[in-house]
Amino acid sequence: MTTLITGAGRGIGKRLAIGFARAGFRVGLLGRSQAELDVTKLEIGHAGGVAHRFRADVRDCEQFSNAVDRMNELYGAVHVLIANAAILGPVGPFVQQRPLDWKEVFETNVIGVMNACRTVLPQMIQRRSGKILVIADASAARPRPNFAPYAASKAAVVRFVESVAEEVRHHNIQINCFSPGDAYTSMTDEILHADDLAGSTEIEQAEQTRMTGGVPAEKQIQLALFLASERSNHLTGKLIDVDDDWKKLERENTRPDAWTLRRHLK
Repeated sequence: MTTLITGAGRGIGKRLAIGFARAGFRVGLLGRSQAELDVTKLEIGHAGGVAHRFRADVRDCEQFSNAVDRMNELYGAVHVLIANAAILGPVGPFVQQRPLDWKEVFETNVIGVMNACRTVLPQMIQRRSGKILVIADASAARPRPNFAPYAASKAAVVRFVESVAEEVRHHNIQINCFSPGDAYTSMTDEILHADDLAGSTEIEQAEQTRMTGGVPAEKQIQLALFLASERSNHLTGKLIDVDDDWKKLERENTRPDAWTLRRHLK
C-alpha cells in the first residue's frame, strides 16, 4: 500500500509519514524543502520503513502532477493521499493584514488541497478505491480572531471535502477531514513570535503546547490509520477531531449531518 503525504518535511505531516511507514506503507514525501524531506526520509529509513521524497509546491498543479507520476513509476498507484501542507499566514487584526498574504494562505491551504485531490482522484476512480485525508483543525468550526485568513481557509477546505465526497462516493472513494489537535510545530513558534498580535488566549495555548508537546503523535497516527483503512469505508465527508470518540464511529453509522459544518437549529 502506498500513501502520499504533502508537507511531509515537518510537523504533523512528518509525524504521519513516520507512523504510516512504521505501519508498512510505502510513503511518498512531498514538500518544498529538500533538506526537511531528506531528514524525514532518513528517519524512516533508519526505522526500517520505505519512503521516497518528491520536491514540489502544492500550489503548482503541474509540479504536483509530475511528482505523482514519478511516485506511480516507483511504487505504483496512490492508495492514500494525506493533504497536510498548509501555512499559518498573517497573524493579527484583519484590517492590518496585506491582501498578498491572504492570497498566499488560500493558494497553499485551499488551492493546494484541490490540486492534490484533482491529481490523484482520476486513478482512484479508475481503480474504484481510494482514501483521502485532508488536515483541518478547530479553526474550521469556530471563530478564530487574529487568524481570520487561516480560519477561513480551513472552513473552505472542510466544505470542499464534504462536496467532493458526495461526488466520488459511488466510486468507493472516501474523503474526510482530520483535525489532529494541538501539537508542537513551527506554527506554534509563529504564534509565540507574533506575541500581542496573536492575542493572550492564543499565546497561553501555544505556551502550553510548547511545554507539553500537545497531542501525542501516536494518538494522531492511530486516527489517521483508521481513516485510511477499510474499517472506515462507511465514513466520508466528515470532519473528525483527534479527541472525538472516533472508535465509536467504527461500530456505528452516523446521521448524514453528523461531524460536518452544517448548521443545527434548536
